[in-house]
Amino acid sequence: MDRSRLQKLLGYLRPHWKAAALGTVALLIVNALGVYIPLLIRNSIDELQTSFSFDRVRYYVILTLVLASIMWVIRVASRMYIFGVGRQVEFDLKQRIFQHLLTLDPAYFAATPTGDLINRATSDVENIRRMLGFAVLSLVNTLFAYALTLPVMISIDPLLTLLALTIYPVMLFVVWLFSHRLRAEQLDVQERLSNLSDLIQEDMSGISLIKIYSQEENERRAFGKLNRELLDSNLALARTRTTLFPMLQGLASGSLLILLVFGAGAIADGRVDLGGFVALILYVERLVFPTALLGFTLTVYQRGEVSIDRLEGIFTTVPKVSDVANPINLPEQGLKGTLTARHLTYAFAGADSPALDDVSFEISPGETVAIVGPIGSGKSTLANAVPRLLDIAPGQLFLDNIDITQLRLRDLRGAIAYVPQDSFLFSTTIQNNIRYGNPAAEFPEVEEAAKQAQIHWEILNFPQQYETVVGERGITLSGGQRQRTALARALLLDAPVLILDDALSSVDNQTATNILKNLSKGTRKQTVIFISHQLSAAATADRLFVMDRGQIVQVGTHAELMRQDGLYQNLWEMQKFEELLR
Repeated sequence: MDRSRLQKLLGYLRPHWKAAALGTVALLIVNALGVYIPLLIRNSIDELQTSFSFDRVRYYVILTLVLASIMWVIRVASRMYIFGVGRQVEFDLKQRIFQHLLTLDPAYFAATPTGDLINRATSDVENIRRMLGFAVLSLVNTLFAYALTLPVMISIDPLLTLLALTIYPVMLFVVWLFSHRLRAEQLDVQERLSNLSDLIQEDMSGISLIKIYSQEENERRAFGKLNRELLDSNLALARTRTTLFPMLQGLASGSLLILLVFGAGAIADGRVDLGGFVALILYVERLVFPTALLGFTLTVYQRGEVSIDRLEGIFTTVPKVSDVANPINLPEQGLKGTLTARHLTYAFAGADSPALDDVSFEISPGETVAIVGPIGSGKSTLANAVPRLLDIAPGQLFLDNIDITQLRLRDLRGAIAYVPQDSFLFSTTIQNNIRYGNPAAEFPEVEEAAKQAQIHWEILNFPQQYETVVGERGITLSGGQRQRTALARALLLDAPVLILDDALSSVDNQTATNILKNLSKGTRKQTVIFISHQLSAAATADRLFVMDRGQIVQVGTHAELMRQDGLYQNLWEMQKFEELLR
């Protein structure tokens, strides 16, 4: 493991160093007893050879059993401590991953498959837990076993010890030889598993579309292909492991064979007594298991290394939009809701032209402004810029004459109720969805928000009314019902600024017009930005901004714009013509 990964690993362990230290001390005691018991057996054999006594046999048997029992209890304690550290680190990492993901921008999740993130938060975290549990336990145990056993073996007979251990450098070389291959194959398995998770997550979310277009067979083939690739990767890893581990076990057992071959001569020459030879056999047996286990430990370490890199890929991702060094706090009371843009320009990475090109305007407190224009004209980009969902430059967009890039993000977004076109609902009750932004809201407040969004009477027709569970992403509701539920959620916040980004696209024109009129009448202190292709509803706004190619090309009321020979008039006439053809 290179230094950077080791530092990360120690960082994971640092909060739990006491438990790790206790587990390590317990392992040291276990290995010390493991070294002492063969010496006790040696002494018993030597003593009983000269003076046999059943009382002495009974004494040595009982003492050995007591020491072995104590060793077993302490070994269990060591495993509990060290495995417990692994579980604690697993808990910490999952908490840290989730908390960090909450800080990242929506663009990150648009570019990163959800299945891959889930796989990192589950499978990769589990690999690190095993690394800090099983692998650390095995390595520390092996270190103590060699450090305490070798000096005693050498004191019994240096030559036999050396001969018995000649095979171990070969084992370490074989381990080193396979390490890079194992790591590459483990990385491939993790990536194949992420690809499969992505497909499952995507297909489950889009199951309706799959059914509509009868693409079950194509999706089945796609899944089979990815599943086959995962199987091939797992089989390649299994082949490497099944080659390595028996090889290590065979080599480790070879040391015992060497000891048996040369030990007989040493006893005959009188260099080693019978008790010492038995002790050497026990010590070699004692070293065989941890040495052979190096192969399994190596695999766990290789998986852990890969998983550390994959998790750090999340942790090292920095949100593009964050608070400045000394952010300004918005006052809790007294916000007017004035929005001002001064030469606002924004371009997406890699785009040939800016999505917003030198946009300037001022929206007064309590004013309802509709933003209309062709698809791709920059309307949604403008809506996303106001709550800083985009990383806009300073000095371009202001709330109550305060640069929004200087405001604390929590305060800024708390002052803006934003309803996107994709009205996401959680798999819980309608009531909980509406009061998501204000969990402490009382039911009458929830009901009033639903009435303003014109969804209240439909909710009353549901089986459990406001306690009706809407299913994942609100699948049990129609598109219009989802959008109006999301609107009720935003209205419950009673924020100074309300942004509706084509949030009524699935609602009929008459209902959308009524909702907008109610907003204008009932929330005079609320600034409303209404982005829509429904010009009949937009026409009721105080003012309209007509956008084209990232610029505001027309500003005025519906009547004023209809008197101009411009883009708005063309859009209006085109929509009316489409309505006649229906």
